[in-house]
Amino acid sequence: MSLKCGIVGLPNVGKSTLFNCLSNAKAQSANFPFCTIEPNVGVISVPDDRLTKLVEMCNPRSTVPATVEIVDIAGLVKGASKGEGLGNKFLANIRECDAILHVVRCFDDDNVTHVDTTVDPVRDLEIINYELQLKDLETVDARLAKTLKAAQTGGDKQAKIQAAVLQQYKDALESGQPARSVEFETKDEQKYAHELFLLTNKPVMYVCNVDDDSAVDGNHYVDEVRKAIEGTGSNLLIVAAKTESEIAELDTFEERAEFLESIGLKESGVARLIRAAYALLDLQTYFTAGPDEVRAWTFIRGTKAPQAAGIIHTDFEKGFIRAEVIKYDDFVTLGSENAVKEAGKMAVEGKEYIVQDGDIMHFRFNV
Repeated sequence: MSLKCGIVGLPNVGKSTLFNCLSNAKAQSANFPFCTIEPNVGVISVPDDRLTKLVEMCNPRSTVPATVEIVDIAGLVKGASKGEGLGNKFLANIRECDAILHVVRCFDDDNVTHVDTTVDPVRDLEIINYELQLKDLETVDARLAKTLKAAQTGGDKQAKIQAAVLQQYKDALESGQPARSVEFETKDEQKYAHELFLLTNKPVMYVCNVDDDSAVDGNHYVDEVRKAIEGTGSNLLIVAAKTESEIAELDTFEERAEFLESIGLKESGVARLIRAAYALLDLQTYFTAGPDEVRAWTFIRGTKAPQAAGIIHTDFEKGFIRAEVIKYDDFVTLGSENAVKEAGKMAVEGKEYIVQDGDIMHFRFNV
């Protein structure tokens, strides 16, 4: 399951610094590597202590973690919706992403020039949100004109549904609200809304880039951002990119752990960012575990057993018979699959079973 998060923000807010921290293998333990697939795109493994524990217990020949693709998108400037800066290329890059990590500058530093001369994170995030809303409004207006014509002249039922969706989006965007603020009741409306791929319909996490002293508790800039996004359904994460750069330079896990403890952090902001990106996409993990391989499989919350099996191979879903499920805690407590079976802790589940985060699965199928 290939899922992509785009790092966005104004120039000089710390986007590339964060991306470079992610790309530096020394910033991570061996359990969550980084692979650059394009100059500004990387595939990053999701840190998961459960996977580490299963590997210790099973001693497999190979290990495959869950991953998220991270894209460092060039800095947006005011007027991007009209072609300023990288303009449409920037916006096209965002359109290809499933979620947005919006970095805002929450630190003072005379040596780092701000594109608007002063530090004001709320103004900065509003600039980007405004540009994205303008582009979405342009998309909606163009489609609405065509759809209304089809709905009125041809009596097309589907066109009427689409026109209603587009009109609701238009009303929201013109009032300064993102597309994600609009909720639809019917499946037809929801399906068409998803197919529009509007920029402001994507889930957003605001990443406040702070100075070293604010890495734990944040600062007044962070408080301003938190107040500004209240009620929007978006999350906030505090990261000190400069501190993360220093962590990335350390050679061993022990050195990194000692450094983090000295500044009052239990884990690096990079690790928290990766995990938060995974959660932002409403993703969870199930495992397959044995002597050949321990692997983390990514699924969307609420997925049923046959569809989860299909993530491994389409034949597993087509010929699904049942799923044998072991809870992670039972596996760790009892020590092995056989011990779990003997204790009567292995469940046999059918097609309606909703897979839970951390399940250890074995699928039975026949094609």
